[in-house]
Amino acid sequence: MNVYKTDNGVKIEGVKDLDLAQTLDCGQSFRWVENNGRFSGVAYRKKVEIYFEDDCLCIDNTSVEDYENIWKSYLDLELDYGKIREDIKKLHPVLEEACAYAPGIRILRQEPWEALCTFIISQNNNIKRIKGIVERLCESFGDKIDDYYTFPSAEKLAELAPEDLAPIRAGFRNKYIIDAAVKVNSGEVVLEKCRTLEYDDARAELMKIKGVGVKVADCTLLFGLHRVEAFPVDVWMKRALEKLFPDMTENDFGDYAGIAQQYIFHYSRMHPEIFD
Repeated sequence: MNVYKTDNGVKIEGVKDLDLAQTLDCGQSFRWVENNGRFSGVAYRKKVEIYFEDDCLCIDNTSVEDYENIWKSYLDLELDYGKIREDIKKLHPVLEEACAYAPGIRILRQEPWEALCTFIISQNNNIKRIKGIVERLCESFGDKIDDYYTFPSAEKLAELAPEDLAPIRAGFRNKYIIDAAVKVNSGEVVLEKCRTLEYDDARAELMKIKGVGVKVADCTLLFGLHRVEAFPVDVWMKRALEKLFPDMTENDFGDYAGIAQQYIFHYSRMHPEIFD
């Protein structure tokens, strides 16, 4: 890939296996807003606009240095998804279909705290409502950048009580968000060490937080800590496994189970007739 500075930011030639809608608006992250193929959002306290133009990936409002230090990793551009798909699709005929249906999905490398917090909010919720809660959380407690807001830190939220979160309208999740903030801020739960702990130990570390069960822990590990062996199972995935993979469990999808999970999740969500 070749990176060039532009008047507005950077452009990158040679990006493969990246579809912005499939990656930014598929339930991994809840902070991106699409307008005519352009995605605006905030990550790592930076507000950018991302889009394709003339087969080049363009990122406005950024520098070559920030691309190298933030966005290349955030979009996981250094991992060879083409090769991974070739391995994954051999596992099952349905996976071959799912890989072909949405080959542009990549696993975002989000800030671990943001991933943890947003997937606590995601419990028993739909994507539209999750986005609304996250937006209100950022507007209420984040820092303003132009017309956007940063994701509030664990340190900031740890100063609050659950009732202080009433304006975000997250209901029972308020107490879980505050418990997470307190434990992360105090060091009782150390997110960064979950990158290298044995998987079950990393999951157990996150499950010290009230309201964090296996599914939220797995989502945090996959989307916030890039533990691509993670295979989160929600209602959609449980149905997909029962219907499409009756002889397999989440342990059968290999070292890149989390990437396989995203292909299956997106394919299943876009084909509800499968479950009729």
